[in-house]
Amino acid sequence: MRDHFDVIVVGGAAAGLSAALILGRSRRSVLVVDAGEPRNAPAAGIHNYLGREGASPAELGRVGREEVAAHDVEVTAGRIVATSATDGDGTDAVGFSVTFDSGAVVTARRLVVASGAVDVLPEVPGLAEQWGRGVVHCPFCHGWEIRDRRIGVLVTTPNGAHHALMFRALSDDVTAFVADETLVDDTALAGLRARGITVVRQPVAAVESEGDRLTGVALGSGEFVALDALAAASTVEARVDFLSGVGLEATDFVVGDHRFGSALTVDGVGQTAVRGVYAAGNVTAPMATVIASAAAGTAVGAAVHGDLVQAELAEAVAAAAASGSGSPRVQSTR
Repeated sequence: MRDHFDVIVVGGAAAGLSAALILGRSRRSVLVVDAGEPRNAPAAGIHNYLGREGASPAELGRVGREEVAAHDVEVTAGRIVATSATDGDGTDAVGFSVTFDSGAVVTARRLVVASGAVDVLPEVPGLAEQWGRGVVHCPFCHGWEIRDRRIGVLVTTPNGAHHALMFRALSDDVTAFVADETLVDDTALAGLRARGITVVRQPVAAVESEGDRLTGVALGSGEFVALDALAAASTVEARVDFLSGVGLEATDFVVGDHRFGSALTVDGVGQTAVRGVYAAGNVTAPMATVIASAAAGTAVGAAVHGDLVQAELAEAVAAAAASGSGSPRVQSTR
């Protein structure tokens, strides 16, 4: 691995590899650093990704790494633990160094942050073990696979009633577990019941399984409710601790009055508050699906290439002026 690149991409899932692909095809020198911890690793397959429906996250990553490697992009396993700004060349004063957990330091003219996010799960015994399989969170990502089954919905946020209604579109047998009655007002309760959703006003004490299969939930009263799947909302926290050296941190991601997690703030082309640092994927958009993250990565890769083109133009103009050659003359053809 060389020690300097045009662009370092932190994260080797859909967003990061998509950014790397368009940059590689633009003949940029690119390093992708992949810690091997994609958010969707527990899932059996990705969905709503046209042309790749049902592919495993591992398979999508493998194919993506092969595709970027074919365009001279370097991919390395590792974890970035720190970043800092460096001085650039000429009129381009943007540059960065990244430090690996191994202690190695590599520099680049631009950074693309595609480090993703972590799902912080409700603290219910047995839930984490079923995450991505018997316990799901997104009706679009997992709904088809559990259609017409016995579905439970753990209501832990003000959006919980709507969550239950989304799953009701997939099955006639839906049960909403409401431990905190302040999260569901009378209007919402009436709506759930009007749609035939059973409302249980008890906390879920544990998620029960037999082998790899979820079988139901145990309530605080000791009662057991048989289920085939349980929907639960997570809190989605952006992976950005390594960016403190360049002055970046995640801010709260809030919908209505509820905090759903944290995210990096970016502008319309994916640039963060620090010039030269771009970001894409779940690190900026916690609710983005895999195909949306890939699209965001492609857009950010194009923006970074355009940024570098303008920097190189400024450097060339400055060099020409310093050499005394001035502006190039255009010869008339008449």
